Amino acid sequence: MNKKIKVGIVGHGNLGRGVEMAISHTNDMELAAVFTRRNPDSLTPLTKNVPVYSVNDILNFKDKLDVLILCGGSATDLPKQGPELSRHFNTVDSFDTHAKIPEYFDAVDASSKGAGKVGIISVGWDPGLFSIQRALFGAVLPTGKDYTFWGKGVSQGHSDAIRRIEGVKDAKQYTVPVASAIEGARSGENPELTTREKHTRECFVVAEEGADLARIENEIKTMPNYFADYDTTVNFISEEELKRDHAGIPHGGFVIRSGKSGFDSETNHVLEFSLKLESNPEFTSSVLVAYARAAVKLNTEGVSGAKTVLDIPLSYLSEKDGATLRKELV
Repeated sequence: MNKKIKVGIVGHGNLGRGVEMAISHTNDMELAAVFTRRNPDSLTPLTKNVPVYSVNDILNFKDKLDVLILCGGSATDLPKQGPELSRHFNTVDSFDTHAKIPEYFDAVDASSKGAGKVGIISVGWDPGLFSIQRALFGAVLPTGKDYTFWGKGVSQGHSDAIRRIEGVKDAKQYTVPVASAIEGARSGENPELTTREKHTRECFVVAEEGADLARIENEIKTMPNYFADYDTTVNFISEEELKRDHAGIPHGGFVIRSGKSGFDSETNHVLEFSLKLESNPEFTSSVLVAYARAAVKLNTEGVSGAKTVLDIPLSYLSEKDGATLRKELV
């Protein structure tokens, strides 16, 4: 592609700002517009001279943008925005409610395919890069078991889900892997580990004045798809404490496959992929931007419909052409 890919960002929280930063590290993309549900005049992008518009005006840009990166939350934003916007634009999002990915895929597939657009869903590091590793490791060693561990780190999706509970002013949620479970997975002994045995969840919540703390704690601990299957600790703290002690957004994790080869499965192998991230949203945004490039390349070739990271050739993520990649990386 000779001209730069024109990108629109929908939502300008931590993830949206991260996308701005990631685009600044590319040579073939440019940020063309930011769309927000807030008053556009109240928002100043990090990138100079980038216009901000109300999300209600987004359809005016159908023929002016190559791809939209959707930076809303998985709890309530993306289930609505993904199918709606993929009717008009190529889209990439980070929908991360694992249990609902199949139905979300179907919704985006119906809307994007009908419009001749590409909608790449569930992009990030998990789901995303970790999904690729699970697929790769399982294909190479079909006899074996996968283990995925997250953290210790801040989960943006889980934190967002807590903040949407009535009476919650702000919140951070940490996912904490259980050390004995990690060592068991690395041992090659293929232990059976339940969801509860692999991770705990720690929540730090700033409640509105006069809010029912017992109700908030119960809503968190019983929330399906987020906290119900985990040992969860809820700590109510002041806004000052949250800003002082929980300002960062670190994260990371491991994908481990313990597998076997040989006629009698007598040979053991342990495969591991790990990430240690100082900023979860900045890294997730970097992955989103790479897949935005892939969405445009695919659509240029006439491809349409919903895709996941498992459907995208790795070469489509790169600025470099195939000949350069073969020379430098293969």
